[in-house]
Amino acid sequence: MPTSAPISWQDFQKVKMVVGTIIQAEVFTKARKPAYKLTIDFGHIGIRKSAAQITKRYAIEDLIGLQIVAVINFPPKQISDLMSECLVLGAVEDDNLVTLLSVTHGVQNGTIIG
Repeated sequence: MPTSAPISWQDFQKVKMVVGTIIQAEVFTKARKPAYKLTIDFGHIGIRKSAAQITKRYAIEDLIGLQIVAVINFPPKQISDLMSECLVLGAVEDDNLVTLLSVTHGVQNGTIIG
């Protein structure tokens, strides 16, 4: 990936990243590439849905209860029959193997990353 131009602190502060717990996961059968539909509890922020191409690394049963990091202030995006309401963050290796970003100790859902 090419190096990006530096951003300001004000730009960084615009991105609202928070911790949420995956409460439901299912195979996204209508996705063009293998993916899961995720339902994520962000505590006082509410419950949101997202799609994630993480099937190479995670089984559905491994996802339930996992605390992850997501961006919650992008506009909703229609992906097939799912309205994605947040962007789940992950480290993407060269072969598109995604490892979800998570916290090492449990925190309250809705905790801000900053």
